[in-house]
Amino acid sequence: MTPTERTDSTDSTDSTRGTKPVPAPPVTGEELRSALAELIGVSPSEIEDDANLIRLGLGSLEMMRLVTKWRRAGVGVDFGELTGTPTFAAWNERIIRELAENTG
Repeated sequence: MTPTERTDSTDSTDSTRGTKPVPAPPVTGEELRSALAELIGVSPSEIEDDANLIRLGLGSLEMMRLVTKWRRAGVGVDFGELTGTPTFAAWNERIIRELAENTG
């Protein structure tokens, strides 16, 4: 990229750093499991409901990007909430609750 080129701030990939795209808010638990597995670099079957996502390799930068992308899509989660309960089950429950509140 030349110094005069600009990147779209809404793009979820950062090709200059080789980061992976951040998924949109999942609608189902399996979508969340698959999206997290892709970010971590494991098979979805390796993410158990009570597995600590940080210990599996999900970094704080990826979590911050998830929060930003999900907030833009209307899912009101915050970084502290995700890091406080970094399990698939907790995140899935929170997203389901938020989506139900937004549609109900």
